[in-house]
Amino acid sequence: MNFEYPPHVVQLQQRLQAFYDNYLLPANIQWHHQAEQGIYPLELINDLKALAKDEGLWNLFLPALRSDEPGTRLSNLEYAPLSEIMGRLPWAAEVFNCNAPDSGNMELLHLAASPEQYQRWLKPLLEGDIRSCFAMTEPDVASSDATNIATRIERDGEQYVINGRKWFTTGALHPNCKLMIVLGRNADESSSHQNHSMILVPMDTPGVQIVRNVPLMHHYAVEGHCEVLLSNVRVPLDHLLGKEGGGFSLAQARLGPGRIHHCMRTIGQCELALELMCTRALERKAFGRHLADFSNVRDWIAESRVEIDQARLLVLRAADTIDRLGNNSARVDVSAIKLVAARLQTRVLDRAIQVFGAMGMTADTPLAFLWTWGRALHFIDGPDEVHLRTVAKDELDKAKTRGAACAAYFTPNLPSHPLAGDQQ
Repeated sequence: MNFEYPPHVVQLQQRLQAFYDNYLLPANIQWHHQAEQGIYPLELINDLKALAKDEGLWNLFLPALRSDEPGTRLSNLEYAPLSEIMGRLPWAAEVFNCNAPDSGNMELLHLAASPEQYQRWLKPLLEGDIRSCFAMTEPDVASSDATNIATRIERDGEQYVINGRKWFTTGALHPNCKLMIVLGRNADESSSHQNHSMILVPMDTPGVQIVRNVPLMHHYAVEGHCEVLLSNVRVPLDHLLGKEGGGFSLAQARLGPGRIHHCMRTIGQCELALELMCTRALERKAFGRHLADFSNVRDWIAESRVEIDQARLLVLRAADTIDRLGNNSARVDVSAIKLVAARLQTRVLDRAIQVFGAMGMTADTPLAFLWTWGRALHFIDGPDEVHLRTVAKDELDKAKTRGAACAAYFTPNLPSHPLAGDQQ
């Protein structure tokens, strides 16, 4: 087991970090200034995307990338340290065409798109010419159990008719969002896991209505986490993604890589929080001493360092498992890292905010936003409780397989110690 990244990944890290320092950090204030006015900084992003594409820092997330597609083909394991760097600025991943939900949607289209769907949707997504959103979660059902999805997809002649309500549809307000991938229920309800389908819905289709941008912890994302109403939305039959009734399995295939990318970016955000915490502790004084001289602050720093490193190793193991054995074999590992990453981010950011004092709760630092995003991660791509259940079920299944193998560790028939009586 080698814990060092290979030379070509180290080189990409250096190139990406240089791009980050030279272009992204200087643009950060401008991005926030426009976003706070409710204006998506499209011109700024497009200029940066062109630079990233010219420098070969493009589509780094997609292991299935073909030789005729733009980008650098990397494994999930090789992509992990690069995603950490991107995660330090929450808006940065789009510059490299590695942003959610497009990355998951591109993986999904790579897996299931027809040749016509490839040309119309996947090709422009890979080029960064358009963006997309993914409509799965619903306000009226417990969407952590995808079999609850209530949106209806019914065939009417040569069309599918879609009716339902979705929310937390990330990216739906992006000015370049042209495609929505919708998960819905078929008319046939014979099997709870085989009566869902995925439909490709152009955003300008009649009946698609963005109801509102749902705030997360009172924060409005300029690209939107939207509630979307689908009222008698009609699309041709060739807009079906994959097979009718195959939507549930496609959703599961999409969630694996998407979850691990979130976790990779979380590691980078926690590293940033730790750096800011340490800098603040060395500069700020209270009661005649630097904060770094107080033992509790040192404990927070040390605990954060150890927890970040532990989480990174777990993420890298999950990435390696996906690369070697596929998404399904990494299902338990992915649930584990999703659980660990969300808890890590809220803990580390909470400590950093405490070290910064009241300033940590303001928009003057990135800490408050990163904490809210960490809290949201306890729900995004499945709540903690679902992932705990997945990990626990796997452990119990292993125990059932072992059967009575643990019996040898019990020693109920040992005689009493010969000196036991003398000690009474």
